[in-house]
Amino acid sequence: MDKLWAPWRVPYITKIVKQTKGSVFSKIFKEKNDKKNYIFILTKYSFSVLNLYPYNNGHVLVLPKRQVKDLSDLRREERDDLMDLLEETKSLLDEVLKPAGYNIGINIGRIAGAGFPQHLHIHIVPRWKGDANFMPVVANTKVISQSLDTLYQKLVDAYKKRHRRTRR
Repeated sequence: MDKLWAPWRVPYITKIVKQTKGSVFSKIFKEKNDKKNYIFILTKYSFSVLNLYPYNNGHVLVLPKRQVKDLSDLRREERDDLMDLLEETKSLLDEVLKPAGYNIGINIGRIAGAGFPQHLHIHIVPRWKGDANFMPVVANTKVISQSLDTLYQKLVDAYKKRHRRTRR
């Protein structure tokens, strides 16, 4: 069985949860500083953002603007928008990174692994053959092959090329 370890998550999540009143995702969305926060697509009800502590290069979160804990808390139009954005985000990652596959999932509740259970979010983790190696195990280090700034710009450029308009 393959395992994707992320031992650096716990200190980050613990720190953020203590510092943030409400959802960290609501906070970054309200800041309206998309580049600083790596928000690369905004739709009417949802947005896509790079994960600051990725499991793999291109690890993205797709989430509703409105803070909800569960899919069942979304209104139909929010759920439809979220799923459309999930598909578009995956398609952009296909174009920009050309991965061999994906892990896509939602952790609902802290016991299920949700680091931020108060704000529903979908993980999209691109995968490549051989993308797991010895570094996390022996050196407590995950090698990510591309900077968040570089990836952010590539995704923004690809999105703008598709839509020929700005997001806001």
